[in-house]
Amino acid sequence: MNRAFKYRLKPTKEQQVLIQKTFGSCRFIYNKMLEDKINAYNKDKTNLKVTPAKYKSDFEWLKEVDSYALCNEQMHLQTAYSSFFRNPKKVGFPKFKSKKSDRKSYTTSNVHNIIRINDNHQVHLSKLGWVRFIEHRKIPTDHIIKSATISQSATGKYYISILTEYVSQSISPVLDKYNSLGLDYSSHDFYIDSDGGSASYPRFFRKYESKLSKEQRKLSHMKCGSLNYKKQKVVVAKIHEKITNSRNDFCHKLSKKLADTYDYVFVEDINLQNISKGLHLGKSTLDNGFGIFREYLKYKMADRGKKLIKIGKYDPTSTVCSECGTYHKDIVNTLSVREWTCPDCGAHHNRDVNAAKNIRKIGLSLI
Repeated sequence: MNRAFKYRLKPTKEQQVLIQKTFGSCRFIYNKMLEDKINAYNKDKTNLKVTPAKYKSDFEWLKEVDSYALCNEQMHLQTAYSSFFRNPKKVGFPKFKSKKSDRKSYTTSNVHNIIRINDNHQVHLSKLGWVRFIEHRKIPTDHIIKSATISQSATGKYYISILTEYVSQSISPVLDKYNSLGLDYSSHDFYIDSDGGSASYPRFFRKYESKLSKEQRKLSHMKCGSLNYKKQKVVVAKIHEKITNSRNDFCHKLSKKLADTYDYVFVEDINLQNISKGLHLGKSTLDNGFGIFREYLKYKMADRGKKLIKIGKYDPTSTVCSECGTYHKDIVNTLSVREWTCPDCGAHHNRDVNAAKNIRKIGLSLI
């Protein structure tokens, strides 16, 4: 199996210059190879095979950067090019990379153990040598380093993502189906569980929305491309980064808590993108990051030998009484109905808690 470990890099000024050169060289070689492939196809309908080595004689400065980074750009281009011809309706044609808008990153491979970590919180990279990084967690000794991706965020920070390969030790604990929880998605509370609890999501975007709009307003009044414009873009990016980091931290801590506590967790397989497009819930849905939370919860439970199970998106959960199982669509017909009483058994329900209980019941029937 594979796992990636992401760290904050602390390169020197000389190393930063070389990293920027590598970003530019990778972007250049990608665009140049794409241009030649397009010209060859337009000329005689052939799929031109190109390699970075072909261009090093004409562009000597390509020899200054990591050759494995350039080779990976060739692989990325070939993957994008092949994917388009395999399914042109679903996958768009490869686009030229832009210096302004595209993400700054490059990937280098671990050949002859060139990527390695020492005890002084330093990682060795091709051409760069030893680079300091913030080692907030150790890579297990049984993991083999396969590659590393160096990237720069919009705020100017450098990061390294180290991809490792390891042999998975299968964990098969005795799971108790009664130690389980159903989660019903809620735009207001993130989720409501079958025990009546809620996540109480802090709404990080709403918290920084006024500050963000103020800084974006300043940016809109500046001349595009000017020095002040570039400085203000970093200010706006820092606010977005704060929101993203806060959301990810919340989702990681909450998913770990659930994975440690329960053997089974059940959720609805709902399309959050479609929810964000209607019902005037777009901002709340996109702010929650419930989709990311589900992915975090999935791999954390799998690591512990536990299971996250998704039930069908069309299974009736809100309109069925969790006590007697009768169907009452005529009562729970709109989202405005938050509480209702079952006329058959007399049970009084909170809409979201009742839905979470039904999700748990349907999930248990799938085990």
